[in-house]
Amino acid sequence: MVRFGLFGTGHWAGETHGAGLAAHPRTTLAGVWGRDPAKAAALAQRYGVPAFDDVDALIEACDAVAIALPPDVQAEIATRAATAGRHLLLDKPLALTLADADRVVAAAGASGAASVIFFTQRYHPNVTTFLAATAADGGWHHCDATFFASIYQPGNPYGTSVWRREHGALWDVGPHALSIILPVLGRVTRVAAMDGPRGMTHLLLTHDGGATSSVSLTLDAPGDAVTRDVVFYGDSGIETAPLGKGTVADAYGTAIDQLLEEIDSGIRDHRLDVRFGREVVAVLAAAETARAESRTVDVPA
Repeated sequence: MVRFGLFGTGHWAGETHGAGLAAHPRTTLAGVWGRDPAKAAALAQRYGVPAFDDVDALIEACDAVAIALPPDVQAEIATRAATAGRHLLLDKPLALTLADADRVVAAAGASGAASVIFFTQRYHPNVTTFLAATAADGGWHHCDATFFASIYQPGNPYGTSVWRREHGALWDVGPHALSIILPVLGRVTRVAAMDGPRGMTHLLLTHDGGATSSVSLTLDAPGDAVTRDVVFYGDSGIETAPLGKGTVADAYGTAIDQLLEEIDSGIRDHRLDVRFGREVVAVLAAAETARAESRTVDVPA
């Protein structure tokens, strides 16, 4: 059994990470840490494990960490865990700055820690199959992506998230869009960005080889305008990326399976590891600068 330390106490930590790890036949929860000790104690009691009041103590007690915390907090804990040789099951985005993302990548590389980032759609088999086939076809010139969410309705568990309110759709749903676009069009080299109504961010991206993509994002869409569309245009015509078939729990179970495969094999080449997470952060950080300064920004390799 692989012992996981769970870091985080919110809805996503309890209903996705905690539930998935507790149900998996090859994993067990070693304990819970959270910024609110009372919430950590309650979640730990739910799963019958200890609550920890010290980050490093829980890292010491586990083989791997599962983190469901704001990205800046995640990056700090992931760096400490990877430095200690613990494997990483992380959320998107990896970090809120490229410097923090680089520190996680360096720590994982130095210790040989396996890593997987939970870009939810990418763990559904029908999405994986579509992306592999579409990338193999080649000849794609452009992609239009629209990710309109609506999290500020009463009862939504993410509507009170401080980091989402501060950093918006660019950093919350932007990583999901990039996780679908990048496997087909390749690395982003240049970014332009501008704001729109209702917290919208619009991106225009140039990719290696000259293909382009446009991405529109918001967390505050009207209820009837919620959508997720990703459409590729090219020599093969038009292809629309499917929505994942299955539940979030199914996808999370697949993410656990794939991390365990990395641990067992000793090979560190997962397509959604911290290096890919760092690539996504580089695009988001460049977009933040482009939006703030009304100019086109080159994305560092």
